[in-house]
Amino acid sequence: MSDTTNDHLITRTATSWRIVFYLAWPVLVQQLLILAVSLYDQYLAGTNAPKDPSQHIPFQAAQTTANYIAWFISSCSTIVVAGATAMVARFIGARDMATAQKVTHQSLILALVAGILGTLIMLLLLPTVVRLLALQGTAAQSAVAYLKPIIWLITCQLIAQAGIGCLIGAGDTRTGPIVLSLVALANIPLSWAAFHGWGPIPAMGFFGIGLGTALSHVLGCIIVLLVLIRGRFGLKLSLKLLAPHRNLLYRILRISIPATIDSASIGLCQFWFLSIVNSLGDVAAAAHGNAIRCEGLGYMSGIAFATAAAAMVGQNLGANKPDQAARSAWIALGMGALLMSVMGVLFYSFAYEMMHFFNPYDHQQATVAAGVPILRLVAFAMPPLAAIIILQGALRGAGDTRYPILITWIGFLLVRIPLAYYLTHPHLDLGSLGTLEGYNFGLIGAWSAMFADLLLRGALFVHRFLLGRWKLVQV
Repeated sequence: MSDTTNDHLITRTATSWRIVFYLAWPVLVQQLLILAVSLYDQYLAGTNAPKDPSQHIPFQAAQTTANYIAWFISSCSTIVVAGATAMVARFIGARDMATAQKVTHQSLILALVAGILGTLIMLLLLPTVVRLLALQGTAAQSAVAYLKPIIWLITCQLIAQAGIGCLIGAGDTRTGPIVLSLVALANIPLSWAAFHGWGPIPAMGFFGIGLGTALSHVLGCIIVLLVLIRGRFGLKLSLKLLAPHRNLLYRILRISIPATIDSASIGLCQFWFLSIVNSLGDVAAAAHGNAIRCEGLGYMSGIAFATAAAAMVGQNLGANKPDQAARSAWIALGMGALLMSVMGVLFYSFAYEMMHFFNPYDHQQATVAAGVPILRLVAFAMPPLAAIIILQGALRGAGDTRYPILITWIGFLLVRIPLAYYLTHPHLDLGSLGTLEGYNFGLIGAWSAMFADLLLRGALFVHRFLLGRWKLVQV
């Protein structure tokens, strides 16, 4: 796909499924490589981290919490990505390359400012956040050590994500996956060397794993900037455009702020949910983290098709083809849901083997026993999870970022969190209302609550998309 014919390809009607696949497969490869790095880090924590085998489970518990926080930090990139992707896609679809260029530069400025402010805020709050997530002792110290270098260099991650988001809006879903795949491939040897020590590099333990991750994102930032300096899909960096433009910044933030509130709401509610899991003990926390890593095979597959849906919806709306935008999103959902359902079959069939990979020692078999049933349960949640991820991507591509916040709050605050308390505790103290007897199902109870939440939110996203009001959103 050449730079000059890109917009024609994305808005063509006859081969929508081919275009969805064309846009999605590079992102899918990238996501699988990122997942491989996450799986490697979890494996490293669980089998090599401490010399004392009794510490394997606490170290995996630390890795679980640290990855949740790292994911929350990464998800906050929506402050620069959501608005930039939607606006670049609209202007590309309308053949207004000059404004698409300006939006790209404004998103990079926004990423720089957000990264600096975010670093200062997160460094101040990190110890408190880890404590609130019910992590203690060695596990808490390890989580903080892992996250510090990532937070110090978060600006580089945001700049890279902003540039990739703009390229996706232009229809380039290859550059981002290539860059992030290089980041993932660099992450493994960097983390291994900094963790174990190699040559002049001292062994740094959990700090080293985080440092390797952070340095790999610096590499990604440099590559993205070099790509934009050279020019790609009509987007090219120019020093004269690197000045704040109040109107464009406002328009980017008008889309991005609701998307960021949504992402932050999901992250904070996930923290709340994680605190419930962590309160069940290190075995439950370790099993939860291992199952989440495995579930990532499905989740990240959905992200690939969500990326394709966002680009196609945005460009088709910019080209004044709302029906084609809707058709593209439904095709992306169908293809993504099919792939994620296949992943679900694998989760159910090979749950024991997947969990045993992270926990090969005899003293870790309690973690395996706790993880197998929750991984088999989530296998049935793949279709609604596909609807959540892919249709949310389509709505963001249209600039419809407000209504998903309500869906998030309903799913987490009215279903997942209260149900998780009810299903994991023997009784609940309701203050003046008395005591409510719970079911005390432990980790399977928490994941049952998550399953119910995914079913509801999946249905709500389908309903929202069917209403079609997203077609009228102005960016």
